[in-house]
Amino acid sequence: MVLKGLSSVLGVEDDFEIVASCNDAASCAQAIETHAPNIAILGSLMPGELIALSPSILNPAGRSIRLVFFISSESYDAVPLDAIDGCSVVLKETSPEALVRSLRQVANGERILPQPSVEPVTMAGPEINTDSVLAVLTDRERQIMRLVAEGLSNKQIGRRLNIADTTIKVHLHHIFQKLEISNRTELAALAISQNDRGPAVKSMESE
Repeated sequence: MVLKGLSSVLGVEDDFEIVASCNDAASCAQAIETHAPNIAILGSLMPGELIALSPSILNPAGRSIRLVFFISSESYDAVPLDAIDGCSVVLKETSPEALVRSLRQVANGERILPQPSVEPVTMAGPEINTDSVLAVLTDRERQIMRLVAEGLSNKQIGRRLNIADTTIKVHLHHIFQKLEISNRTELAALAISQNDRGPAVKSMESE
């Protein structure tokens, strides 16, 4: 779910390209070695697992791979910041917009570390009663919401549902109005929060 959420948020940004999406330390190490990405977003993987598989990951000679730990605030103290030179931390409670801004700063060479004294922003964006989200949407709108959360474009959604992409735009306009949001990023974040609450909405990065 986290991987899909990150893909949906970053997939609509023109200056980001997702080159790999991994579920374990071994595939993560292989992807980093193969693709040498500018940024590697790590979830619950601990540095020791990666070092054992590929010691060069944390000290990539001649490469500028920046490691970003995408973790919950409760896990912040578990990240050995002193052992990983220059790594950054972005909290999962951060809003999608703030996540994108933070990753752009990391790509530009800055190191991002959350301030423990600052209350994190919720992923849901504008204040929305998530319990009532499904009630205000039609079945078709719920389908589109789920596919947006999976990172599909309007054309891809149209092909999946066998309807014109211009019709998708109309549906999205109605969805944004009903949920009082303004873009796909907020819609994806809302769909993810629904998944956190239960199975009502089915739905690089490494978790």
